[in-house]
Amino acid sequence: MIRRGSGHDGAMKVTHTATYEAPLAEVYAMLTDPGFRRYAADATGVLSADVTVEPAGGGHVVTIDQVQPTEGVPAFAKKFAGETTRAVQVETWTSQDRATLTVQTPGRPTDVSGDYVLTEQGGTTTQTFTGEVKVKVPLIKDRLEKLMAQLFSEGRDKEQAAGAAWLRGQR
Repeated sequence: MIRRGSGHDGAMKVTHTATYEAPLAEVYAMLTDPGFRRYAADATGVLSADVTVEPAGGGHVVTIDQVQPTEGVPAFAKKFAGETTRAVQVETWTSQDRATLTVQTPGRPTDVSGDYVLTEQGGTTTQTFTGEVKVKVPLIKDRLEKLMAQLFSEGRDKEQAAGAAWLRGQR
């Protein structure tokens, strides 16, 4: 779900829900597995991805530094995106069920930030993201934020599909 919210500086609010047919501990293990993160990056169509996962306190810090193609991006945004764009995604898991997420695009006027929460019910785990997209270009802020939110949600959908396949044993 994407909606203009009352976030910082009028940023666009974004929520996304992914459901996995697996217990929370198994989903957390998958989300903090570098092998899965490379598999999911390939599934989302990135050109390259450097993945690091480091233990931190009661959780892990997952960093994915990736280069994405910008084909299909509308002309108004292509000026800012170029042929490819770099995104640095950092998930800081403070426990098996909570993380903060930041996605920064070095040299570009956009970023995404928010929180992930994992909840389990009856052996099924739901991953909920609540956050915002910010664009620092006033003239096209609304259109670019909407586009970024849409691309972020589409990426999460592809990651969910990759996660479902991974949990079924597809590697």
